[in-house]
Amino acid sequence: MKNAEIQKLSLDELKNTLASEKDALARLKFAHAISPIENPLRIREARKVIARLETAITAAK
Repeated sequence: MKNAEIQKLSLDELKNTLASEKDALARLKFAHAISPIENPLRIREARKVIARLETAITAAK
């Protein structure tokens, strides 16, 4: 998710997206712990998206 896309979202949409991204990150970590996932860089990218969303939520308040 790009910064331009994040800026267009409302506060409620940001919170919903953040919750779904955190859930997706948890599933990625779990899958990677069981057997290595094909592209482990997806975990890093998911963490960066979560950080962007949290920053946007803080700025929107």
